[in-house]
Amino acid sequence: MKKIGLFFGSFNPIHVGHLIIAKYMLNFTELDEVWFVVSPQNPFKEKKSLSNMYDRLEMVNLALAGEDNLRASDIEFSLPQPSYTVDTLTHLQEKHPTKEFLLIMGEDNLQGFSKWKNADVILRDYKLVVYPRPGYDAAELKAHPSVIMTETPLMELSSTFLRKCIKEKKDIRYYTVDSVREFIDKKGLYL
Repeated sequence: MKKIGLFFGSFNPIHVGHLIIAKYMLNFTELDEVWFVVSPQNPFKEKKSLSNMYDRLEMVNLALAGEDNLRASDIEFSLPQPSYTVDTLTHLQEKHPTKEFLLIMGEDNLQGFSKWKNADVILRDYKLVVYPRPGYDAAELKAHPSVIMTETPLMELSSTFLRKCIKEKKDIRYYTVDSVREFIDKKGLYL
């Protein structure tokens, strides 16, 4: 059974930190593939701060071009919004019964995981593959049998930082892949 890591996010925009995390997961965990699940609307984020979901999906596709085990997913585009992870997982499991889905998340999300819709169901039915985030310690859930803590390199890079750089007309080369940078420039995003 193929093990698929679901990396949920706004990817607003995608950056090299996301790619490094995904590659680490492929190289150092039991995952066979990583799917970047582009969220149209995160229940914990304000919608107005997000760029168009199709632009964000296109940037993820551009960033993953040529990668065999990394793919973009727009599964949540057709689900009710805001999207709740438990509903997406249920939908994916019905659509792909021969695959095992695991959740990839940062320790910042694990720390607030008890606030998620049906968190207990997710922990019962799925494994969580967690990468460390500076300044977070999800001590109460780290020992849970469904939680796999990894030693992914710490990433201080964030989409918020990238948007700030773009707004201030700073050079964003090396923070994201060239094709994404060119797309942002062409579309005039985040100005």
